[in-house]
Amino acid sequence: MSAQTELPQAETTGSCCSPSGSCHSDAGQAPQGGVTTVYEVTGMTCGHCEGAVSEEISELAGVSSVKAVASTGTVTVVSEAPLDEAAVRAAVDEAGYELVGVQA
Repeated sequence: MSAQTELPQAETTGSCCSPSGSCHSDAGQAPQGGVTTVYEVTGMTCGHCEGAVSEEISELAGVSSVKAVASTGTVTVVSEAPLDEAAVRAAVDEAGYELVGVQA
């Protein structure tokens, strides 16, 4: 005879990562000052996508904060100085998504 234990299942909505649709907490992600730029990125659908884009962009020199939002297709980046758009485009491409441009 074998016994089975059922564990409670967390209810998920909107993402493979968490109920809120994000792989990460917003804690500690407040902009630190500097230059804030909002980019438009296509292809993000969930928290995993947000994390992939954020991770690649955060590796660029001078970046202090990155906040990607799949539902709006925006990525807000705070950096010490304006970033080279080609470098941001390459980082987004490396994550597997497409940089459309900069929001005005």
